[in-house]
Amino acid sequence: QVQLVESGGGLVQPGGSLRLSCAASGSIFRINAMGWYRQAPGKQRELVAHIPRIGSTTYVDSVKGRFTISMDIAKNTAALQMNSLRPEDTAVYYCYARVAGGSDYWGQGTQVTVSS
Repeated sequence: QVQLVESGGGLVQPGGSLRLSCAASGSIFRINAMGWYRQAPGKQRELVAHIPRIGSTTYVDSVKGRFTISMDIAKNTAALQMNSLRPEDTAVYYCYARVAGGSDYWGQGTQVTVSS
């Protein structure tokens, strides 16, 4: 089992920045990758960013150049730095951890609201 606790998020004006963090505990040795999905009201959930232990990060096209995902294996944390935020980035953001065998574990979700 892996437990994830998210922090960060909140209300920010367009063009502003936020940083989301995700701390993992439990069977952390099984984690192969971490990332974030988001879901806006009335929209499907979409993968925002993904970072494997080994390999390249991936981003949804709409956030490329604005968001940066990182993972600190020693601290068992992942972070999503979000810059140049837009109103369309407003959503609930969910951290996940993917373990050996393909199962995903999820954080509790954190609201990001971009509005003036």
